[in-house]
Amino acid sequence: MTQSDTGQIADPSGPVGIFDSGIGGLSILREIRKLMPEEDLCYVADSAWMPYGEKPRAVVRDRSLKIARFLVEKQGCKAIVVACNTATGLAVDLLREELDVPVIAIEPAIKPATECTKSGVIGVMATPGTLSGEKFGLLRGRFSGDKRIISQPCPGLAREIEKGKPHSIRLRKLLTRFLHPFLEEGADVIVLGCTHYPLVKPLIQEIAGPGVQLIDSGEAVARQLHRKLDESGLRSSSAREGSQRFWCSGKIIECASSLGILSGNTPHVEKLPV
Repeated sequence: MTQSDTGQIADPSGPVGIFDSGIGGLSILREIRKLMPEEDLCYVADSAWMPYGEKPRAVVRDRSLKIARFLVEKQGCKAIVVACNTATGLAVDLLREELDVPVIAIEPAIKPATECTKSGVIGVMATPGTLSGEKFGLLRGRFSGDKRIISQPCPGLAREIEKGKPHSIRLRKLLTRFLHPFLEEGADVIVLGCTHYPLVKPLIQEIAGPGVQLIDSGEAVARQLHRKLDESGLRSSSAREGSQRFWCSGKIIECASSLGILSGNTPHVEKLPV
């Protein structure tokens, strides 16, 4: 076991907690599972309150802290992954102040996008909450340089993906509308700035065309978690494949169905008690 600066004992055999406003964080969970298959994972979909990107700051901070405390205090999680760009922008500072475990944040992958673009034009699609946040503004200013970054708010897109119908006509129409400004301006790299969006990456790629590269933050978050667990002496030493548990604050059957469609394996989902 590892003792934190505040005296709390963290157990390397404990699970990693992951939360999002809905099922979008599944894209992060996949990358963590690929990199660290031995780790037990606890996932919370706060579907009753999604999307965070369209909620007031106070609501996002309150929900984020309640869920993180549930994962740490009730499930024994040794680290928290905030698998939501909006929650990162509005609440990650609060979580790091209040919790005694590593908190891993996520941010739109603007830095790698600036390294990949040849046209010098980059598109960022995200929720209104993410794009209007101070953290995104600072991130954009830090890495834009001589590149042109076009931000596209995508209200309603996360909610549509949440339905678990990746081939619906409405989803295609929404994506076509949101991607159009990028293609008109010659963007050759598009940043998927919401964890829901990689869940329908094949459809986004089809609409954007083969000449456009799509970038998301999943692998980077998994690598950062790996580093933090190593630094803290919290990596699991288990030789078995890690387990997965799911909680949802919304409708359990709908959440399980959507997770099943998007992951290929319908999980058991429990009611979130906070």
